[in-house]
Amino acid sequence: MALAVGKKRVRRVMKLYGIKPYKRKARWRKRRDDKRPEAIYQNLIKGSFPIVPNHIRVSDFTYLRFDSKFIYLCTFMDLFTREIVGWNLSVRHTKQLIINAFFDAFQNRGTPSKFVHSDQGVEYNCHDYTRLMTDLGVRVSMSQRASPWQNAYQELFYDNFKTDLGLLNSHSKRNTFN
Repeated sequence: MALAVGKKRVRRVMKLYGIKPYKRKARWRKRRDDKRPEAIYQNLIKGSFPIVPNHIRVSDFTYLRFDSKFIYLCTFMDLFTREIVGWNLSVRHTKQLIINAFFDAFQNRGTPSKFVHSDQGVEYNCHDYTRLMTDLGVRVSMSQRASPWQNAYQELFYDNFKTDLGLLNSHSKRNTFN
């Protein structure tokens, strides 16, 4: 975007000069779903895929380092289109960050018709968030503890997001973001 040229042109130039983007190596771990403690809310999207847009949303948040401080980004993604339908930035990761991101998604696309999936973070387990979901008739779905692959849609989005922005540049002395 900063160069004001298209992806294909950038790829051609990178190929011409032998430039390759930094990509983190995947760390494969043995899955141990059987030994995980039972979640407060069940994982309702396990094994099911939406067949229409605005049916299932997934959510998570991440941090971005900026001038020795952290900025937290929360997003809600439509699982069918893989499009970010709502987001919010804050200097603190609180329930308000999550609720504001949900309201942004609500203003853009309305209420999801089935459920919203997330991890078991304190922000997602708080009374205000879960009550808001039940008041709107949205079922809450959560991954089991320490099972990031159960919310892989959001984890992969953040991995690609940080890589595309160059946030994982390990050779730089001063990273604007991390």
